[in-house]
Amino acid sequence: MPDHSNRAPRVGLASLGCPKALVDSELIVTRLRAEGYDIGSDYQDSDLVIVNTCGFINSAIDESLETIGEALNENGRVIVTGCLGANTDTITAEHPQVLAVTGPHALEDVMKAVHTHLPPRHDPFTSLIPPQGIKLTPRHYAYLKISEGCNHRCSFCIIPQLRGDLVSRPIGDVMQEAQKLVDSGVRELLVISQDTSAYGVDVKYRTGFWNGQPVRTSFAELCRQLSSLGIWIRLHYVYPYPYVDDVIPLMNDGGLLPYLDIPFQHASPTILKAMKRPAHSEDILRRLQQWRRICPDLSIRSTFIVGFPGETEADFEQLLDFLYQAQLDRVGAFTYSAVDGAPANELPDPVAEEIKLERLERFMAVQAGISAEKLRRRIGTRMTVLIDAIEDEAIIARSAADAPDIDGQVIIAITDGDNSPAQEIEPGRFIDVEIIDADEHDLYASKII
Repeated sequence: MPDHSNRAPRVGLASLGCPKALVDSELIVTRLRAEGYDIGSDYQDSDLVIVNTCGFINSAIDESLETIGEALNENGRVIVTGCLGANTDTITAEHPQVLAVTGPHALEDVMKAVHTHLPPRHDPFTSLIPPQGIKLTPRHYAYLKISEGCNHRCSFCIIPQLRGDLVSRPIGDVMQEAQKLVDSGVRELLVISQDTSAYGVDVKYRTGFWNGQPVRTSFAELCRQLSSLGIWIRLHYVYPYPYVDDVIPLMNDGGLLPYLDIPFQHASPTILKAMKRPAHSEDILRRLQQWRRICPDLSIRSTFIVGFPGETEADFEQLLDFLYQAQLDRVGAFTYSAVDGAPANELPDPVAEEIKLERLERFMAVQAGISAEKLRRRIGTRMTVLIDAIEDEAIIARSAADAPDIDGQVIIAITDGDNSPAQEIEPGRFIDVEIIDADEHDLYASKII
């Protein structure tokens, strides 16, 4: 290892898993920088490495263990945190040489481990950090985590075991963070949690304060406050509770993006009951119709599990029928995978792996057709898009219907005039475009001069 004695201690970070874990990583990086640590760009250039793991499904566990092994091989000094860290034995059985293991959302424990194995240098000049903290996303969008944990006990999920019951952040703290992000140049906030629409339930919707005014700690009130910030606000991980109805008019009025990410997971009443999910497909279809009457531009994204234990061909056909009726805009799906500690592991009648894969292929084929037709209808329309990146021959942007990384893109061919400084074509800019083509996932557009 090279001699690093003449510079600040440097910590590398590998962040795995969902956006909620990414927010935890941002908190760790912010704290490290506040205490004078440098952030390493690779394993070899770091004095130690933190691996923020995911432990939601077996493939994520495998990826986390592989990343820990890679960090140990490349660097040798590794601290493990995150959801998989709640199962210390799983990590130490395969990688006994790690320096420390902490669970998820454990900033103080992570910093204690860092202090033990790489003490900070005390230099007040290195403690200057931006008011919004250190972000790992591009400058123009950021995740805003409003709560931790979950009160649901879905049979396939171990998140409550890893992160505990719902704990809502004070609404004043959430709004203060949001305002700082806007002031720093963020143009889109992606609101996340384990159960976004349950925000405030745990504190009985107590009154908080923002800008000197009393504000109720509730999902609907938080949405109203965020809608006043004048940027894109996108809602993720929303359960379809009745009071979600209250925010649909805000979407139609432009205060919130007309976008809801709702993890339906299935549509068969039998499977939903086995999953211990809090909704039924007939109710959902009625709600979708109601929401679309209020907000015709509403886009719905969802995720589903196929091959859940006990899923019959009839159950799967119900799921396909739901897809046809619901006409969802963006859909992700995966085959059921047993997770250590999940009650679903004890359910009878597991589905054979080849049947799971066959059903997943059929499911995605149906949704691909729905998506292609919905996107085709946008040809000839005009919309405002947010630029994410500039490539050699195209501008990569997103519409209001597209969240980063998980949804589609709007791809705009670069013309000679786009090189002019007056065009202001750069990531984080909004531009108006006309849609000229579409495929199953993406839109193609020309810029409106």
